[in-house]
Amino acid sequence: MPVYKGEPSRQPRLEIIRDYPSGARETRLILPSHTGTHLDAPAHFLPGGKTIEQVDLNLLLGKCQVADLTGIEEKIEAENLWSLDIKAGEFLLFKTRNSYQDVFDPCFVYLSESAARYLVERKVRGIGWDALGIERAQPEHPSHKILLEQGIVILEGLRLKEVEPGEYGLVALPLPVWGAEAAPVRVVLLEGCIVLS
Repeated sequence: MPVYKGEPSRQPRLEIIRDYPSGARETRLILPSHTGTHLDAPAHFLPGGKTIEQVDLNLLLGKCQVADLTGIEEKIEAENLWSLDIKAGEFLLFKTRNSYQDVFDPCFVYLSESAARYLVERKVRGIGWDALGIERAQPEHPSHKILLEQGIVILEGLRLKEVEPGEYGLVALPLPVWGAEAAPVRVVLLEGCIVLS
């Protein structure tokens, strides 16, 4: 699977800790907390910020909008978001050209500081990104900090290649790893879901 910067040490692996001669197989999963689709908690960049088990799960359930920004080559700026009908409390999933990459691309599309500020102004509850990070080479990581300081949750590592733009029900529950700054998430999009309105 693609891992950040393509570093082999970031690949998940299974270690057998008990095997069939002992009656059953058991394995230990070894992976960095930012592997694959994952949630960044505020503690990822903010000293004293909330850790995974402190993130309100209500932020990760409900309606979301998948926005098609596949025509953008380098970064999402505030002006790229103006045409979207972003409502307060909305969760936005950004489908970019990143969704079509099967390996780590060091030139992935990223979220600019201006776009992060615009999302705060629009009072979104969360964003989802189709790369393993929302930032590429931004010193001091302003986009993360701007969003996390305002309690906006960040999902990274989505795969939206087969997902059409539009409105969905979102279920994105992270593993409750106490004290962690990030955790793997299984994200499910539901079509025509009225339960999550």
